[in-house]
Amino acid sequence: MNDSELIKSLPQNIGSAIEYCHGSIVNKIILKQNTGNVTLSSFDIGNVQVYYFPFDHLIQVIEGNASVCIDKKWSTVEEGQIIISPAHMKHLVKANQRFKMLSTIIKSGYEDVRI
Repeated sequence: MNDSELIKSLPQNIGSAIEYCHGSIVNKIILKQNTGNVTLSSFDIGNVQVYYFPFDHLIQVIEGNASVCIDKKWSTVEEGQIIISPAHMKHLVKANQRFKMLSTIIKSGYEDVRI
């Protein structure tokens, strides 16, 4: 086991579970189920990621800060803050500095939605 592995039933520092990679975005799936998933990501400065999900997308910044654009409106999300992009809405996350985020998608409750 290495230092970046997460162990169930033990308290852990989520930020140390992923490293930065120069010029890149690194993603690590923490939990994955049929009803949703939780992903830890690190963004190097200047990186941009566009997302679109048919489900609500909760973004929690755990280190640094990021600019997030939802429905053409930009917000700065600081360390310790969250922002939720509504289902079926394209959104963009931009790294103005290095930052880490926890991304949560919950699929339950959307079973009857037709795309």
